[in-house]
Amino acid sequence: MGKQVVITGVSRGLGRALAEALIAAGHRVAGCARGAEAVATLAQQYPDQHFMAVDIGDGAAVQTWAEAVLDQVGVPDLVINNAGLVNEPAPLWQVPVAEFEAVVTVNLLGTVNVLRSFAPAMIQRGSGIFVNYSSGWGRSTSPEFAPYCATKWAIEGLTQAFAQELPPGMAAVALNPGIIHTDMLETCYGDEAARFTPIAQWVKAALPFILSLSPQDNGRALSIPGSLS
Repeated sequence: MGKQVVITGVSRGLGRALAEALIAAGHRVAGCARGAEAVATLAQQYPDQHFMAVDIGDGAAVQTWAEAVLDQVGVPDLVINNAGLVNEPAPLWQVPVAEFEAVVTVNLLGTVNVLRSFAPAMIQRGSGIFVNYSSGWGRSTSPEFAPYCATKWAIEGLTQAFAQELPPGMAAVALNPGIIHTDMLETCYGDEAARFTPIAQWVKAALPFILSLSPQDNGRALSIPGSLS
């Protein structure tokens, strides 16, 4: 039977690729992204799914979206916190305050807003998996990307603590998706980004791996196989 899956950041990159693969495999997707035009395009392309323009940094907006999803789609089996921002490369002291805050708001506070909005219904039902995207830079570091590294290290700790709060039958994992050729990676590596795993190749490994996650994985720090180089 198909799963009910919530994904943030579905307008492009890994989020869109995974959403489209899930839909093709017969699962129901409720997705959000900030770009209203991109979300409208997805909604037109997939009218039987649930897409909404939402800024996950806005807790009230996320709560409104979650209520709509729970009412129209049902309690999700899987929540994937995919949405993320990376700062423009610069030494920490040169990163503008607004840019640092934007990275923290999306990567960390946005994840918390989503967990806060969907966890109660899933806990009440007693089942469900939360996947919080970490990064290789959530387990190592790189110069000129301190804001991004800080948020992804925070996701690792947040997920482990959250996992300890869940009842039996549920799980939360921090997932390193790998090094994939996306717009975000081009911000980090420029033209060198093209050397890394194409999105179409990544999703073939990512989809079955994510769908295979179970309560036995609760609290684990995992990586998509074959996508780390």
